[in-house]
Formats: sequence, structure tokens, C-alpha cells
Amino acid sequence: MVMDGRKKNILHAIIQDYIATAEPVGSRSIAQKYKLGVSSATIRNEMADLEEMGFIEQPHTSSGRVPSDKGYRFYVDFLMKKMDISPPEEQFIHGQLKENIQHMEDLFKKTSDVLSQLTNYIALAVGPQVSETAVQQIQLLPMQNNKVLLMIISDKGVVDNGIMNFPGDYDKETMAIVSEILSCKLKGHRLKDISKTVLQEIYYELADYKKLVTLVLDFMDDALKVSDKAKVYTGGMLNILNQPEFKDVEALRSLLALMEEQAVLRQVLEETSSESGLAISIGGENKHKGIHNCSIITANYEVGGKVIGTVGILGPTRMAYPKAATTIEFVSKCLSDILEGQNR
Repeated sequence: MVMDGRKKNILHAIIQDYIATAEPVGSRSIAQKYKLGVSSATIRNEMADLEEMGFIEQPHTSSGRVPSDKGYRFYVDFLMKKMDISPPEEQFIHGQLKENIQHMEDLFKKTSDVLSQLTNYIALAVGPQVSETAVQQIQLLPMQNNKVLLMIISDKGVVDNGIMNFPGDYDKETMAIVSEILSCKLKGHRLKDISKTVLQEIYYELADYKKLVTLVLDFMDDALKVSDKAKVYTGGMLNILNQPEFKDVEALRSLLALMEEQAVLRQVLEETSSESGLAISIGGENKHKGIHNCSIITANYEVGGKVIGTVGILGPTRMAYPKAATTIEFVSKCLSDILEGQNR
């Protein structure tokens, strides 16, 4: 069967109606609401064809039809009309993301909050990988029981920290000397690009503290491998409770369990995102079982033309795709502009 113009119009109407009402859609409802110029009987026949083609399906408890994942995919790829973001929303986004934000963590928390408020879905914002940011300062702070707190502060305000165990006892003066020289030598370098020459200079200048420096640099190397997996900030978790699809306790439990797993969230976003820009993953296209009834929309943000992170929203497959896609594209662009400004 061919997806002719009439079938496309009917599929478009079914999806619009189901997104708006969350109720299975019947032929009579389509005929009354959408003025397609054909009878209810004709719509019913076309719906039967669309069901046979796999674009819609019939829930067991209803005589109406709902879109399938395949139907949503066709809609997103061929039928969805691009929206423009409204001036008030544009002003709100700019105002929220640029208002008194001093650190990257605050920026990404605010980004996830803004996305969740505007879309009413769960928002996800992946901070930049620490390996892609340049060192601004290194601080070593002595703690009790031969422990030392290492703080790596980047040019973007990212703070990565960890607690190290040392066999010896190091005073504040020693920590200050080592911190100052490490900061001086590493400032401006991305952690993953620190050369052997720089390391040799550090070892030379801190020869009296070789054991401490070796432990610090080894710890930084290990920390880099961990922090290379960037943090995922979430917002709007309660929004999902407003969606009829998640009245089922098991469906809700599976989703909430997934949202607690940073590693899984990163993997989900990595699998969804596209280097080319906006990406939409629908229902069963998502590999993780807990979100087979969800859709994810992602967009990348950049600094200097290089992708350094991703923002996204997660909601039911019955998602208002045009509005969600427009919002996330604009937020990702705004985020890129803000970070470009910090990078100059």
C-alpha cells in the first residue's frame, strides 16, 4: 500500500488528536474535528489500511486507534511542521540562562529546569567532559586521617574533586606550594593534552615533593578517566506523574529507576544524540527497556565549533514533538552562545 495524501492527512489528524487527548481516536471524531472533506466511513477504511501498514494500532480496551512507534516516526520525519519559538519564551530562556550564573554546574541545573518548565517533560542536560576543559587552578586541601582533597577548577567553572589517601602527613604549607606550582604549570592545558614536557617540568620544580606529586598526578589521571563521563543534570521529574501513560506503577518504577543511574542516562543520551544536530528517538528505538514507551529528543551544544555536550527531554511517545523540538533546539543554541562568550 502507498501512503497517499489522504492517508497522510488522516494519520496526521490521528496523531494530533491523540497527543492532545491521550484517548484512542475514532473515525467519527476525525471527521468532526478535522474537516478532511471525506466521510466517516471513508476515514474508517483508511484507518484500517493504516493499521494494516503498521502506522496505528488498536488498544485492547477501545474501538479507537492510537499511533504506533512507526506512525510517530513517519510523522516526525515527514509530516511534522516546524514551529517558531514565541518571543516571551525566547526572553524567558535568555533571562534564565544568563541570570547571575557563576559556575557551569549552576548553568546546567538551570538549563534542565528551563527545559522542563517549557515542555512539561523530564529534562536532561549533560555537562561538558572535564577532559575537554582547560585547567584554571589546582587546589590541595589537607584533611584528617592522612586524606587530601584535590580540586580541579576549569576555565568553564567546572569543579572536579576527589579525596586521596596518603601514607604520609602533609601540612598546609606543603599543600599550598604544590597547589601553586601545579596550577601555574597546568593552567590553560586541557587535562587530556598535558604533555610529557610539562610533567617533567613539574617533577623538576617539585623534586622535594616527588612522592606527593606522583600520587596527585596519578590520581588526576584516574579522576580524568572517571570524570570523562560527564554528569547528567535532570529536571522536571514530577512532570512525568502528570502523563496518563505513567499511571501504571510498574512503568513509573522502571523509569524512575533508570533516572537514578548516571551511567545509563549518559548511555541513553549518547545513543540518541546525533552529530548533525537535533535527534529524536521513539519508543522501541530506545534500547533500554525502562523507556520503551518514551521518546527522547536531544540537541548538542558547542564551543568553537566542537560538540562538548548534549541537552535533551524525555517524555511519553505521545509527545508534542513540534513544540518540544523547537524548544530544545533553541535552548541548545542559547547554551552554545553563552559558553562561546565565556570562552572568549
